[in-house]
Amino acid sequence: MLKFLKNHPFAVEAFFESSLVFTFAVPKEELQHLIPECLELDTFQDKWAFVAAAMVQTKDLRPKGFLKFLGNDFFLIGYRIFVRYTNNTGKKLRGLYILKSETDKRKMELMGNIFTHYNYTTTDIQQTEKENLREIHSIQSKFNVKLSQTEENVSLPKNSPFADWKEARRFAGPLPFTFTYNEKTKEVLIIEGVRQNWIPKPVKVLDYQFEFLNTLQLKNQILANAFIIKNIPYYWKKGKIESWK
Repeated sequence: MLKFLKNHPFAVEAFFESSLVFTFAVPKEELQHLIPECLELDTFQDKWAFVAAAMVQTKDLRPKGFLKFLGNDFFLIGYRIFVRYTNNTGKKLRGLYILKSETDKRKMELMGNIFTHYNYTTTDIQQTEKENLREIHSIQSKFNVKLSQTEENVSLPKNSPFADWKEARRFAGPLPFTFTYNEKTKEVLIIEGVRQNWIPKPVKVLDYQFEFLNTLQLKNQILANAFIIKNIPYYWKKGKIESWK
């Protein structure tokens, strides 16, 4: 029964008050071992693969169709790799492979680990805004980001592999699909997300540190882009399972 519940047995909806995504370019050889055999890395110039840290302020998360007051508000930190999957009809799907998820609510950790494979843990998350500086940090998880809120003409991060923001936006996330793989049964769980008015805005990053990414021991990661999106209705369809090979 618990195994069935983890496979997204019903659609879920929420409202994203904000979604802040930091995408790091990494030589593809350094990420290959982190994804299951059924997936391919979604690469740029056949050289760079991408791992992202997404910080999402979520409101009214609930089974789709339920009244809003039954929903939950929480902050989410999600670490994911950009991937592709070829389904049984031969169609290539762009999406995400989740490495780890953190939240500021223990209830969300419990429910998230019942209904998903996203490896939720609870952590402390503090957000501060002072003058033109926004900071998000966690003592327990050892992450910290600082953003300028005054920049109008934001430049790409130094050494980004992208030529401009238009090119970078393709890897701004979130991609339509999320994938989970059961190695024993050779089954792929596909979750499709549906959103409206997804218009990413570049942000100026002053400083950042993500201890979880450090644990991956990536030697050559580069901050490729950073975007924020605000006030987005979002829902996930019921999970779909198909056999791989």
